[in-house]
Amino acid sequence: MIPLAQADFAATADSTSAPQLTALLKTAGVSPVDRTAWIRVTGEDRVRWLNGMVTNSIQQLQPNQGNYNFLLNAQGRIQGDATIFAQPDALLIETDSSQAPNLIAHLDHFIIMDDVELADISATRSGILVAGPQATSVLAKIGLNVEALEPESTRTVSWKSSTVTIIHAHSPLVPRFELWTTPESAPDLLQSLQQAGAVLCEPQSLNALRILEGTPLYAIDIRNSDKARELPQETNQTRALHFAKGCYLGQEIVERIRSRGNVHRTFAAFRLESQLPAGQLPAPGSALEAEGKPVGELTSVANLQLPSGENIQLALGYIRREALERSNPIHYPGGTATPIQLPYSAAAA
Repeated sequence: MIPLAQADFAATADSTSAPQLTALLKTAGVSPVDRTAWIRVTGEDRVRWLNGMVTNSIQQLQPNQGNYNFLLNAQGRIQGDATIFAQPDALLIETDSSQAPNLIAHLDHFIIMDDVELADISATRSGILVAGPQATSVLAKIGLNVEALEPESTRTVSWKSSTVTIIHAHSPLVPRFELWTTPESAPDLLQSLQQAGAVLCEPQSLNALRILEGTPLYAIDIRNSDKARELPQETNQTRALHFAKGCYLGQEIVERIRSRGNVHRTFAAFRLESQLPAGQLPAPGSALEAEGKPVGELTSVANLQLPSGENIQLALGYIRREALERSNPIHYPGGTATPIQLPYSAAAA
């Protein structure tokens, strides 16, 4: 989960800084993490209880390990997403700040006779993202060694007079690390990383990296509205699902889909060949058609200038599986959408 919020950028990214995207793909970029919330879960029943509320296995987490999860309703529809980390005396839920109030209310509703307490501790933490092939070496220059840190795990270290928790975040295309410290220490940490060679990046550039990696964003690509409500398997995020953990809210629907073998539509990426005026992008929600019939829709779109100098338009969205299998041309209002594999590794070439 990239630490971005839908409030930070439009789902249509029509202006991405080429130097910033090049840094993220070829060297290292850095950015403050401004829209992430942290929920601390304590109490003797916390592991058993939270394991029954999310799609991944919390019981298998060792201290300082984490995993990505969906939170569902009884109909199996996604109510939110989060990465959950185990600590010796608590569980920490990392999610987008726009999701936090609803997730806390959703979770609190199911605390009945359980010894569980929820606390929003977001105000005590400030985050910095470091991403790119040289992220490890940039961190080493300021005295933070992440060489042996496994993906989706954490390490807490001393840095100058501060405590810094390092997370090796999910990294489909380039290495990515989150650094969490006190609000007072974060500016010094950010400045040190820039002095070590990391390029300061804006949310639009991080969003471009997200689209290249093919990571769906809640409320943009994973919807929970009157118009669209996604099921877990439709998102293609199998890393959020554990099929042997036992019962949890919405599990019956997830298991029914698995036993039947598939869902009718899937999350996918497309390279756009546009007939629109130069640089113009289709709007999010634009319909996809094949053989004159609706087969899906676009959810995120972007103009990207790659390190090679190539300019491309990429999109994320949903499409019916039979439309992919038939390989007929897929159209959107203004052009053709060609399915591509993710992550888009050619971007870093």
